[in-house]
Amino acid sequence: MQENAHAPNMAAGSVDHGGRTEMVMATNLALGGKRAGKVRDVYDLPAPAGECPRILVVATDRISAFDVVLPSAIARKGQLLTQISLRWFERIRQWKIISDHLIATDPELVPGISASDRAMLRGRCMICRRVNIVPIECVVRGWLTGSGYAEYKKNGGVCGVALPAGLKQWDRLPAPIFTPSSKAQTGHDENISFQQACAAVGEGVMQRLRETSVAIYKEASELCAQRGLILADTKFEFGFALDGQGNATNELVLADEVLTPDSSRYWIAATVGTGKEPQSLDKQFVRNWLLAQEAAGLWNRCPPGPELPPDVIAKTIERYEQAAAMLSQ
Repeated sequence: MQENAHAPNMAAGSVDHGGRTEMVMATNLALGGKRAGKVRDVYDLPAPAGECPRILVVATDRISAFDVVLPSAIARKGQLLTQISLRWFERIRQWKIISDHLIATDPELVPGISASDRAMLRGRCMICRRVNIVPIECVVRGWLTGSGYAEYKKNGGVCGVALPAGLKQWDRLPAPIFTPSSKAQTGHDENISFQQACAAVGEGVMQRLRETSVAIYKEASELCAQRGLILADTKFEFGFALDGQGNATNELVLADEVLTPDSSRYWIAATVGTGKEPQSLDKQFVRNWLLAQEAAGLWNRCPPGPELPPDVIAKTIERYEQAAAMLSQ
């Protein structure tokens, strides 16, 4: 993951003397090449001679919504995101769909940092291959909700994909659809058509991305169903692996996080089909609170975002914890 969005500068602590994990809003490691994304901080790492360049990816406790990093932290969120991603990387490897960028997770392998930094990183870091990111968000939707539903109401389709008339919000689609979006360096990502994505990065690349994204979504959806969950939609990020000299190869790999409550909509299956919004185990709870703030004229979806009330923070982490528990079965 190589994002350029700016995040807060100051690092929160790691572990206090009582053994409780503190929130990590940002990091400040003695490593080069820091890039701060919406949730993750990324650093360059030295690689063994002849091997591809490496990066350290650190999942903080930041939370973003509507492409805005909020000022409130969700304690332990970064560790839960990492835990969930690692389990999915393992499964996707077993399914033999695509390789990924993950090398290791042990902070003891990170050179040149303090013992306290290693303690802070434990459970929330990944040592990864550096890749050339394809600047397209690969979104797969199996159910109609969110920005997809808003677009469907306007023109009867999503990202140029025509859908049957008469669908309602939270309805299942006839088949999963691939709906790419632009990967904005600043501001908001925008839904685009497959043809627009092809014009940006090439038709051959987009065909590979679409086939791979849908294949992962289908396998993951089946597994979620066995655990009482519905994977309504998700987004993936891919890149091309680098060789030992840092040159891009033709090897397409899965990067960033994968199938977390930050990048996906998870619904409790038993709450779907009631005509009401399903119970979600993701950051939709935060989005709904922000939408209420917007409706009241208290926010306009531009930075800075509003502080989250304590009860919203508590209920959000409960949802992430429940998702992690159900997905680790």
